[in-house]
Amino acid sequence: MKKIVITGMGAITPLGIGADAYWENITAGKSGIDTIKSFDPSELAVQIAGEVKNFNPTDYMPKVLIRKTDPFMQYAYIAAEEALKQSKLEIEPERTGIIMGTAMGGVATIAYTQDALSKASHKKVGPRFIPKILGNVAAANIAIDYNIQGPSFTVSTACSSGGDAINMACMCMQLGKADTMLAIGAESVLCPLVIYSLANVKALSRRNDTPSTASRPFDISRDGFVIGEGGGALVLETEEHALARGAEIYGEIKGCGNTDDAFHVTAPHPEGRGAIACMTQALTDAQLDPSEIGYINAHGTATNKGDSVETSSIKKVFGNTLPYVSSTKGATGHMMGAGGITEVITCVKAIETGIIPPTINLNEVDPECAGIDLVANTAKKADIKYAMSNAFGFGGQNSSIIVGKY
Repeated sequence: MKKIVITGMGAITPLGIGADAYWENITAGKSGIDTIKSFDPSELAVQIAGEVKNFNPTDYMPKVLIRKTDPFMQYAYIAAEEALKQSKLEIEPERTGIIMGTAMGGVATIAYTQDALSKASHKKVGPRFIPKILGNVAAANIAIDYNIQGPSFTVSTACSSGGDAINMACMCMQLGKADTMLAIGAESVLCPLVIYSLANVKALSRRNDTPSTASRPFDISRDGFVIGEGGGALVLETEEHALARGAEIYGEIKGCGNTDDAFHVTAPHPEGRGAIACMTQALTDAQLDPSEIGYINAHGTATNKGDSVETSSIKKVFGNTLPYVSSTKGATGHMMGAGGITEVITCVKAIETGIIPPTINLNEVDPECAGIDLVANTAKKADIKYAMSNAFGFGGQNSSIIVGKY
């Protein structure tokens, strides 16, 4: 098996634009959640989200491309640009590919276009509508601008899309289809249509008066997740290719897991069947013992069943060798497809710096989540060699990615 290494990272998040800004704020225990500013949410039951702040796409992209893209595509493009710049990669067109992960693509553009169409006297929809909503066009824009001609796939496995993008990118390189792959996750679903649906299923926190403390993973008072948005990107290479060009290596993808609960469209299996199998599969792929994992970035969305099932699953897999566990969604909200990438970046930085980011807003641990060090509210120092990132989604989708010190 070929070693797959990380040579570039990019992130655009509610806590900052750029991987370094994100890391600085996540470890400082800051919150990126506030009242929604991109539209008037006053008539909605849920009025809060983790929006990307101080974002002007003209600072990062040509105007002609901005007009043709949905915000999730812009986040993907900007994260990829940062990762490619950090990697100093000279792209070999036919040996470089892209795997894009997004849960809902251009759903916000769909919603706003239909709303405008319903109210308009002249029934006209612009010619850019279809390209702006297609998930794969996010990758296509990057491929066009960087002349990336290798494997190109877009995965949409709900909230595990980002993690599955990494998994598929590794598969392409293991099969010899490419030497270098971009793994990207991006999401921007903030619109009344999505909020109404998730609020009506009682999935979202309604703490509109206290947005910065609304997302409370593992806390006994948690009342649902907060929607987040953003993008993340990794440049992945075979070790042989990275060494041959003298690249700086930031970490190694040690193992990947992907399973399905085969139980329910929105609820996790009550005994964590799929989550346990996924983490175990990743450990087997990495050829690691559970005791070697020093940190888990949990899916930890702050939903009642989700947090409880994930912590019980972690206990079953790791037994009496439990690692540190934290959820960064208390700070960013649930970034869906993007989170699967940015949370792997979190694991890479935790290994690199020896800092475990905190689970903020965790003041009283739910007894069903007790028995694990959940790194409540304040970051901790720890020397770790391997970390796992979990991303679980609707449809019973499960992704686990293990990264290691190179």
